[in-house]
Amino acid sequence: MQNKTEASGLIRALPHIRALRGKTLVVKYGGSAMINAELKKAVVDDIVFIAAVGIRVVLVHGGGPEIDAMLKATGKEIRFVDGLRYTDEETMDIVQMVLCGKVSKDICALIQGAGAQAMGLCGLDGGLLEAVRVKTADLGLVGDIRRVNRDFLEKALDSGSIPVISSVAMGTGEDAGKSLNVNADTAAAVIAAALTAEKLVLVTDVRGILRNVLEPESLISTVSRRELDELREAGVLSKGMIPKSECCALALDGGVKKAHIIDGRIPHSLLTELFTDEGIGTLITV
Repeated sequence: MQNKTEASGLIRALPHIRALRGKTLVVKYGGSAMINAELKKAVVDDIVFIAAVGIRVVLVHGGGPEIDAMLKATGKEIRFVDGLRYTDEETMDIVQMVLCGKVSKDICALIQGAGAQAMGLCGLDGGLLEAVRVKTADLGLVGDIRRVNRDFLEKALDSGSIPVISSVAMGTGEDAGKSLNVNADTAAAVIAAALTAEKLVLVTDVRGILRNVLEPESLISTVSRRELDELREAGVLSKGMIPKSECCALALDGGVKKAHIIDGRIPHSLLTELFTDEGIGTLITV
């Protein structure tokens, strides 16, 4: 009976797989799903499955908890300004070491172990991400991406690899030669737009957009780009959902067809969202 149920699920997934085959999907991976070993394996297995059925996958990852742990271990102050990490030179060294080193290599090892080919990259590799320092607030070495080297990334995808991208960018102008810390959600949105990706998926710590944050069952399953603005103006979006919704809007305005916000704490939420009619999170359409 179980075999019959699993086969039925695969058959129902077929139209969704066919629609995405050959298309590009950008996944931003962060939050609890990066800390819990079982959830980490489930996310990686999902990504390897997606690539195995002919969908081009780019994985952009965060690593805030790992950075905080290293900062604490070195006695360095952890400081945030308007929700963004203040990054001085010492903090930037740690950010680069943790994201481009340990976190990236750990994810690549898991992908390789699951049978796919991974290519760990950061914005410094091949001039992948160029950025200018944020001027609207004193955040130190924090940047806004101004250019994505699309050709370089396309070649990585054409090689059959899954690019695993750390959100460290190459400074330009007065910061030429310096590394700049870039918000991973924003990096994923800008990369998705540069690739004219079919979808951007934010794997996060909440179910999606809730009409009432105190009611988990108030999930909004589908919302349009225009309705997203209306929800923000009405005060429905709050705290961490505001920057995530802004990243989705940035991607859609840049030519991405659809954006998703899903709960990475639920095993195999990526496959459920992409390959079932019901989905599991919030789908944002143009």
